[in-house]
Amino acid sequence: MEAIQNFLQSTGFYALAQEPLSLVMIAISCVLLYLAIVKKFEPLLLLPIAFGMLLTNLPGAGIYHSALFDGGHVHWEMFSSGVPALCNDSSILDEAGNLLTNVCAHGQVVELLEGSTATLIHPMVTESVGLLDVLYLGVKLGVYPCLIFIGVGAGTDFAPLIANPKTLLLGAAAQVGIFITFVGARLLGFTGAEAGSIGIIGGADGPTAIYTTARLAAHLLGPIAVAAYSYMALVPVIQPPIMKALTTAEERKIKMKQLRPVSKTEKILFPIIITIFVSFVLPSAAPLVGCLMLGNLMRECGAVERLNKTVQNELMNIVTIFLGVSVGATATAANFLNLQTLEILAMGVVAFGFGTAGGVLLAKLMNVFSKEKVNPLIGSAGVSAVPMAARVSQVVGQKEDPSNFLLMHAMGPNVAGVIGSAVAAGVLLALFG
Repeated sequence: MEAIQNFLQSTGFYALAQEPLSLVMIAISCVLLYLAIVKKFEPLLLLPIAFGMLLTNLPGAGIYHSALFDGGHVHWEMFSSGVPALCNDSSILDEAGNLLTNVCAHGQVVELLEGSTATLIHPMVTESVGLLDVLYLGVKLGVYPCLIFIGVGAGTDFAPLIANPKTLLLGAAAQVGIFITFVGARLLGFTGAEAGSIGIIGGADGPTAIYTTARLAAHLLGPIAVAAYSYMALVPVIQPPIMKALTTAEERKIKMKQLRPVSKTEKILFPIIITIFVSFVLPSAAPLVGCLMLGNLMRECGAVERLNKTVQNELMNIVTIFLGVSVGATATAANFLNLQTLEILAMGVVAFGFGTAGGVLLAKLMNVFSKEKVNPLIGSAGVSAVPMAARVSQVVGQKEDPSNFLLMHAMGPNVAGVIGSAVAAGVLLALFG
């Protein structure tokens, strides 16, 4: 009977009675899986995130232990000694009841007098480190987002930006959503680090949001990742109403002249110059921008085609799986089911909206001073959802004039937005990291 009782107590059904909110998180993960598989909402990352959320909330599975990363730090000593199931300090008493020593919260005896007869009071219970604990180290240490940025750089053509450098300003203007949302989050009572992590959603760049949040406010990583990738998938829904509200029909019909050809030398020098310049101005942005430009240099130089294909395919795919599953693992009931999550989801929409508006409004302002008119619709592509935001500019423009082709023009601010979001992340890390 004792064996049967032990078996029943080891099942997930028994553990579920102790953690009933896990069932809610399992239901949420299933909804996200539906959105990824059926509705195709950023499936390449939303699917592994949702499945990671499912795994971490399975009662008794022990795949992920948040205690390993309490306080925003990696507790390396726990990886060697196991994860404490009980976190209270224990004491060792001699036969007379005198305190001999304390046992630290990691289950290690600090000191024990030699030859003493001692009793361990409230002993520590440990269990093995889970799979997702190990995978999450790649997120916490900033490895996965940087590796993904190498792949992003290898798949990005910066020629439209090089051919029309002023579109860099549109990419920068679209980052206004990050800082407006930051101010809003501060007014709602979030700390500076938390507000910066929430604001970065407005950059429309999932890896950048994860990289920043893992360093500034790791406890918000689950809801911020879900918000960032969900809203990236909703760019075609969120952006058009804002674009139309801020422009006139005549402005949406503006045709831009064909971009000049860009030489191979320009394409090779661009990533090198950008890396040096950004790193000198903002060293904290160097990991993201440097990896982005490394991937782009592999693409453009023509000397490492094998590496170029690898980072675009095998490396990108493997890291995407690890990143998604381990980020989803942080979405425990304690971290996800609270008012903060709803506030983050609401401010994510605000961040995207202001980012879109910032690019459009700057394009309109540029037209006041420029002889060559810019179609304001391409300003909305300054958020770095590549190439989705550029396609939205194209679609909205062609609804006004089917003969107007804005895609290549919109790619300029679109790829500039990738650089801009990385720089914005660097600013936030420099301020609060």
